[in-house]
Amino acid sequence: MLRDSFWIIIILTLVVNTVVAFITVFRQKRDIATIWAWMLVLLFLPVIGFAIFFLAGSRISSKKIFRLRTQEQRGLEQIAINQRHQLADIETLLPIPESASELLGLFLTSDKSVLTRGNKITIFTDGESKFEALFDDIRVAKEHIHLEYFTIYDDTIGNQLIDLLTQKASEGVEVRVIFDQFGSHGQHVDMYKRLRAAGGVAVPFLMRRFQVLTLRFNFRNHRKIAIIDGKIGYIGGFNVGDQYLGKFKKFGNWRDTHTRISGDAVLSLQSRFLMDWNATAEGKEILTQTTAYFPENFSLPGKSMIQIVSSGPDNDMKQIKQGFMRMFASARKKIMIQTPYFIPDSPVLETLEIAILSGVEVCLMIPSMPDHPLVYRATQYYAKELIDLGATVYRYDGGFLHSKVVMIDNEVATVGSANMDIRSFSLNFEANAFIYDPEFAVQLEELFLKDIEESTLLTADYFEQQSVWMKFKQKFSRLFSPIL
Repeated sequence: MLRDSFWIIIILTLVVNTVVAFITVFRQKRDIATIWAWMLVLLFLPVIGFAIFFLAGSRISSKKIFRLRTQEQRGLEQIAINQRHQLADIETLLPIPESASELLGLFLTSDKSVLTRGNKITIFTDGESKFEALFDDIRVAKEHIHLEYFTIYDDTIGNQLIDLLTQKASEGVEVRVIFDQFGSHGQHVDMYKRLRAAGGVAVPFLMRRFQVLTLRFNFRNHRKIAIIDGKIGYIGGFNVGDQYLGKFKKFGNWRDTHTRISGDAVLSLQSRFLMDWNATAEGKEILTQTTAYFPENFSLPGKSMIQIVSSGPDNDMKQIKQGFMRMFASARKKIMIQTPYFIPDSPVLETLEIAILSGVEVCLMIPSMPDHPLVYRATQYYAKELIDLGATVYRYDGGFLHSKVVMIDNEVATVGSANMDIRSFSLNFEANAFIYDPEFAVQLEELFLKDIEESTLLTADYFEQQSVWMKFKQKFSRLFSPIL
């Protein structure tokens, strides 16, 4: 009798679990691959699967999404004025590459991203030089400092940053910081206390101030941007933390790519920051008068053409993913990709396949170690898929590769926060600079070739010789690709 009751409870639990699983997954709009991935979790891990779904699958409230969607894109008028004046120096401006014309139109339509000319770009590949430059720029700030990072750790470099920002706030400089609560492991109230006491403001992205920790690890603000006085901007892959300086034994040397920009592209970064700020801020912190944050600039610091493109769960267009695909489709000679996570969806993988079959050289570089086990095994799976299609794949052995770079034909490149994975395509808020400048593209290629010297060429035989258990982990991890 007791045994019969036990099995009745088990059967009822499974039936209820199945019904609730269907209701839970289909309650909100999701793509088909994501639906099946979550069904797999909820059905094969009864009860426990719902705890995982609560952490990873719950979405941002419609109210918060509405606040983001309805934010006005600011600064466009000043960018237009600046660019009209700069066209007087048209002889010094670069021509738009033929391979970029359709990409330009795509971003203008999908993200209202304007093309800015005459920008100057500096590349950083190590944390020491990046933070030294950023701190130097912050020290000479006169009017405002705007920072937006996925991760600002409460460690040595994180506190050095906050100390510097506190000093600038005490001097009367406006200081605003947006951090992602999950990426920064909570608010770090004590770390920001001195900044707030000095007049600065630090806020968790789209979260309540009093909420110490968020358990939802999807729909994160993964952007990494900084704007100083509306004249200097930073965008790329570096967060703020000691590990990005190569001080964590687990990862060793941290190989990343970040850029420092001067020129009107900084105003596009400013526009992105202010939209995120006003969607996050409360009461008097909301900025209604923003003209002062978009200074006039009639000179040309450099020659690079840049579009700042952002994407996230607040928009179904997946602008950065579309940009990747447009680049792959436009390539005629070569495609070079550096990414810590290579988990493409079917359309991206098929676009790369078409490029390979069309005779385009495709080179991919991935890390040699995991920072997320399932993600890394899925990356290995798709790396082998790309090798089988005819691509060249390298494993970077000189530390942890966190660089997020795509370059085609030594003409067009993109650097930013977006990885080549479904999470960056659909689940995170990202920002990338799409850069139309052959000299800059050649710089990236030279860095890629230098990295090859510290890399291992992966082949089909390399994967074939792996253990049965390793092959299983790669294939198993691939099943969860839409939610990794």
